[in-house]
Amino acid sequence: MRIIAKKTLKEFWKKHSNCEQQLKSWYDETLDANWASTKDIKENYPSASFLNDNCVIFNIKGNSYRLIVKINYKYKIVCIRFVGTHAQYDKIDATSI
Repeated sequence: MRIIAKKTLKEFWKKHSNCEQQLKSWYDETLDANWASTKDIKENYPSASFLNDNCVIFNIKGNSYRLIVKINYKYKIVCIRFVGTHAQYDKIDATSI
């Protein structure tokens, strides 16, 4: 999968260094992935939640952080839409990110 944009993750883990390794692991695993559907994601991320329009919510570091991405399965592109603490996540509308 191609991920847009790693810079978003880097900027976040500079502020929240306790999740750097987990975000790096997610990034590396996603680069190597070949997701064709939500079923493929659930195999490795059983706690992932799915929204409409191919958006996926990943729990990071024991659900302390949330990562929302939008996936284009046909072109194998994962676009990072939001990364934040669980408290920040609670203040947004995940369906409109």
